[in-house]
Amino acid sequence: MAQTEKKGGLLRKSSASKKPLKEKVVLMYDEIFTTEDPSKCNPRFWEELFFLKVNLEYLEGKLEALDGEELMKIKDNINCLFQHCIQALGEEHPIRVVNALQTLCALIRGVHQKNKSTSGFDIINMLVGFDKAELCMKNLMESLDSLLCAEGSESLKSLCLKLLLCLVTVTDNISQNTILEYVMINSIFEAILQILSSPLSRREHGYDAVVLLALLVNYRKYESVNPYIVKLSIVDDEATLNGMGLVIAQALSEYNRQYKDKEEEHQTGFFSALTNMVGSMFIADADEKISVQTNEAILLALYEAVHLNRNFITVLAQSHPEMGLMTTPTSPVPTTPVTPLGTTPPSSDVISSAELPLDADVQTSNLLITFLKYSSIVMQDTKDEHRLHSGKLCLIILTCIAEDQYANAFLHDDNMNFRVNLHRMPMRHRKKAADKNLPCRPLVCAVLDLMVEFIVTHMMKEFPMDLYVRCIQIVHKLLCYQKKCRVRLHYTWRELWSALINLLKFLMSNETVLLAKHNIFTLALMVVNLFNMFITYGDTFLPTPSSYDELYYEIIRMHQNFDNLYSMVLRLSTNAGQWKEPASKVTHALVNIRAIINHFNPKIESYAAVNHISQLSEDQVLEVVRSNYDTLTLKLQDGLDQYERYSEQHKEAAFFKELVRSISINVRKNLAFNTLSQELLLKEFSTIS
Repeated sequence: MAQTEKKGGLLRKSSASKKPLKEKVVLMYDEIFTTEDPSKCNPRFWEELFFLKVNLEYLEGKLEALDGEELMKIKDNINCLFQHCIQALGEEHPIRVVNALQTLCALIRGVHQKNKSTSGFDIINMLVGFDKAELCMKNLMESLDSLLCAEGSESLKSLCLKLLLCLVTVTDNISQNTILEYVMINSIFEAILQILSSPLSRREHGYDAVVLLALLVNYRKYESVNPYIVKLSIVDDEATLNGMGLVIAQALSEYNRQYKDKEEEHQTGFFSALTNMVGSMFIADADEKISVQTNEAILLALYEAVHLNRNFITVLAQSHPEMGLMTTPTSPVPTTPVTPLGTTPPSSDVISSAELPLDADVQTSNLLITFLKYSSIVMQDTKDEHRLHSGKLCLIILTCIAEDQYANAFLHDDNMNFRVNLHRMPMRHRKKAADKNLPCRPLVCAVLDLMVEFIVTHMMKEFPMDLYVRCIQIVHKLLCYQKKCRVRLHYTWRELWSALINLLKFLMSNETVLLAKHNIFTLALMVVNLFNMFITYGDTFLPTPSSYDELYYEIIRMHQNFDNLYSMVLRLSTNAGQWKEPASKVTHALVNIRAIINHFNPKIESYAAVNHISQLSEDQVLEVVRSNYDTLTLKLQDGLDQYERYSEQHKEAAFFKELVRSISINVRKNLAFNTLSQELLLKEFSTIS
């Protein structure tokens, strides 16, 4: 007997010359794609259609093959199919509901492909018709809401979320997606919260729910009142907020785990052995091969939660014992392929593994630690556009955290000490820190370490000025809290001072190149004012009097850098060029640093001459400093402990618009055919006669 082959909805005998036979569902699709009403000849047409397995590829392909004029001719049938899909969602037969959901996905994507250049209005008209749009979309959203909140099939819930993601991302710019007006009016916010608050639903669908919420929050957020923004900002249910935090932590820690695996694989490889043999000549090139796709979708969700909801701040510091106790979900879950921008959810086996706690030497972890580790990885390489965007978003999130009073309270809490193993960029002039030597410290120390690490490792030709400004602002905001609350943090402040001085040195060395692209004086002023903050208020927040002495020692030891900076800004501020005003601000800001240098240097030289010492030790310089404070005169500088609070709408709107656009495109790409596969679903409902 000849073998039967199945391809593109066609059944054919391989050895026969007969015309290929089409699947019944394909024949029915063909009837829809005529100008005649398919139910005229067969009154049970729509009822029968939803009992047949959907052929997604054929249906979408058929829609894409039509030109605009041909599509308009069959608009009534497309509208009819859309409306019958919505009706089928309310039926008891799960198979019909599954087929209706998948048909809706195919319809939305297929019509979108034909309407890429047109507005959302045309897509609505083509799918459902203007006259029936409001009622149909209301029924659709109510059905999806019911399915998401019901006790029933987890697979159906998964398909509902896929369909909603399909709806939301039908246009690249989600704010131009008029279909979303109906999602705003008929809110599914409570359904999303219910998924996040239930451990089972969260494990199965948490990732899609969080990404969906992050996208919905960004619909026309600057132009009108978005109900999802309003509702997210007032959520105070602990289980829901913790659930959201768990989903985000799992996705970020999955990224961290993948990176760590690649790093270990790389270090044990042949290339690693070769670089060791030749003295790590190629260490930078070797590191470039360690690349894991960033996850901007989940990072956006974290940002929106931190930025909009004050109650979510408490979630950042809470340990997550549940992560280590999770079991693999028993219900089948449609898997999602890996795509750029990290729109892939962590797989269920990852979530259920003992990957958390994150640090081998720490019994507990929390979302903030996971996020800091993630940030330390993505901020290493800012040459890649996606990583640059991720790095910027990480710093924006840290900015929001650094401004929050409650967040600062737990960041600086001496009773909340953690060993945070941040990833450090391989550099020739320093050894890799041994992870086990890391001390347990308040979490703010890890934030400061991350900032210092960024400052030290990104002084390059393609200078990321914007990221440096944000980095210095974060340090400043943390210092403002410490000064205000008189928190004496035991931190290795010398590392920060050294990094800041080296940054000033870099700006001066590359003045010509950098000034062609950036106003380097804004950054130089911020760095100088950080030193002014330490000089003016350091006695209120530095851990010991000797720490304050060490600050003066560093300024005196590195005085040449400050002298050179003064010469540079003086030169530019006395000229009538474009940099006159910004340079003169730095000139004025240097007044106390120059006073310290001019006061102590002669005394140190005098001490050396009297004692016949050619080169003074650190202790001897410190002795001179301590004995000459009384005669030092400094000017009181106003506003050092003031800062402009973060504002998204006024300064970051363009960044978020582009970020959401890229996430939307990739979420849509991610909803590939196999994510909507029926195999698992049909198995689940195989008992139906």
